[in-house]
Amino acid sequence: MLKIENLTKIYDNGFKALDNVSLEIPDGQFVAIIGLSGSGKSTLLRCINRLIDPTEGRIIWNGIDITAATDDELRLIRRRIGMIFQQFNLVKRASVLTNVMSGRLGYLNPVYALFNYFPSKERDRAMKALTRVGIPEKARNRASALSGGQQQRVGIARALMQEPEMMLADEPVASLDPATSHSVMKYLELLNKEDGLTVLCSLHFLSLARAYSDRVIALKDGRIEYDGPPSDIDDDRFRQIYGEEAVEVEIH
Repeated sequence: MLKIENLTKIYDNGFKALDNVSLEIPDGQFVAIIGLSGSGKSTLLRCINRLIDPTEGRIIWNGIDITAATDDELRLIRRRIGMIFQQFNLVKRASVLTNVMSGRLGYLNPVYALFNYFPSKERDRAMKALTRVGIPEKARNRASALSGGQQQRVGIARALMQEPEMMLADEPVASLDPATSHSVMKYLELLNKEDGLTVLCSLHFLSLARAYSDRVIALKDGRIEYDGPPSDIDDDRFRQIYGEEAVEVEIH
C-alpha cells in the first residue's frame, strides 16, 4: 500500500507544484495520472522515490516512511521502485545490454560499474529482461541506433533488473507516435497483470488511460481534480480537468 498524506511541493522560485495531495494506492493497481503540463504529475512521481524532496507531507510505502528515510535507507527503497523516463535516460553510446545491466547497480559492488564489468548471471538476467520486452536481438546494438519505442523498451528492461515491486513511469510515451505508444503501454500492462507490479504512469491523453489503467487520478494546479475509474470521466469532467477549450476527441 502506498499512502500519500498532505503532500505539498513548493519550488525555490515559489511555484507550488503540489498542494496538499492525499491518496492511497493498493498494491497491484495500475494508476494513470493525467492533467495538463504543469499540473504536478511529474513532481508527484519524483517525490514518491525522493528524486525531489517534498516541502510538506509524508509518503508511506508498505509501512516505511520514504520522506523520513536516510540516504542508506533510501538506496534500499529505490531498489524496489523502478523508474521510466520520458527521454529514456540511456547512455546512448553504450550497448543496449550495458544499459539494461546498469539497472542492477543498486545490488552490486560499485567497482563493477567503474570497470563496466558485470557477472555472467547479471548478463543472463539482462537478456531475459530484453526478451520480455521483445528486443533480445538488439542486445549488442548501441542504444543510439534504436528507435524511440525500442529505447523506451530498453528503459523498461533496465527497470526490471531492479526486480521492482512498484513502477513509476513519467510520461513514458510523450515523445512517441500513437502506435508505438500503445506498444510501450502494453508492456507496462503486462508487468502489472503478470507480475503484480503497482504501476503509476503519468499521461497526457485520457484515451491511453482508458485503455490501460484501473484508476485515473487527475491533477489540476497541483490538486486532485478527479480520482476514480476512467469510465466515469464524461465530457463535463474532461473539460474540468483539461479546460473549456480542450479537444473533446481525446476522450474517445
